Amino acid sequence: MPLSAWIGMAATCFIAAMLQATNGFGFAVLAVPFFLLLAPPDEAIRIILVLSLAMSAIVVPGVRRSVEPRLLTRLTIGSLAGLPLGLAAFAYANPLVVHIAAGAIIVVFAAMLAENRWRGRHAVIGLRPAGDLAAGAVAGAATALVGMSGPPVLIYLMLAGTPARLTRATLLSFFLLIYAATVAANAIFFGMPASVWLTAASLVPFAWIGGLLGLRVGDRLNPAAAAALAIGVLGASGLYTLAAAARAALW
Repeated sequence: MPLSAWIGMAATCFIAAMLQATNGFGFAVLAVPFFLLLAPPDEAIRIILVLSLAMSAIVVPGVRRSVEPRLLTRLTIGSLAGLPLGLAAFAYANPLVVHIAAGAIIVVFAAMLAENRWRGRHAVIGLRPAGDLAAGAVAGAATALVGMSGPPVLIYLMLAGTPARLTRATLLSFFLLIYAATVAANAIFFGMPASVWLTAASLVPFAWIGGLLGLRVGDRLNPAAAAALAIGVLGASGLYTLAAAARAALW
């Protein structure tokens, strides 16, 4: 891998890790578009999966007391059900179509969340077991397919008006579990090249430092700022994903 590409990944890794630890999600959403520009798609997604797992392991202990165990359990069960679908799609889907669809969905839901906040409707739906399982299933499929598990669960929790601290703790804990399962599944069914492990290992320190800094920032954010940050990141990442896909289609 060229040194310039590695430097770009390291910088992206640090910023994305800090963002995720701050508000509960954002690592894969921010890292995927940039990593896809710096490495082949299959390699980029696998590196992000390993990095996401490593970063989650370092930040989860700092938020574990805010986790709601039953909610986390249902999300995890749903994600394990959706994971095989994502793995199958990863093997056969057209990457360009996948990224266009993912970007469009993220932008639409970011707009919906922003509109709800603007009108003062903080809770549109209620947290229910069936909804928890469904959100987890979509997240599991998305993790295997494009390396992004955050948007489906975040959108669900924000539509339900979940408190910011609970949202952050749930997302970070969920990531630890789903990324562990996804990395294991990739290693078993598709194999993980040595280059993926080596590149990810060289980037882990940047993820850890960014994650630890992000925890400090997140502890000081008020709910309104946390919601605005989450919506802003969703919208920007969705638009960037669409722009990157359009560029690939044209060139």
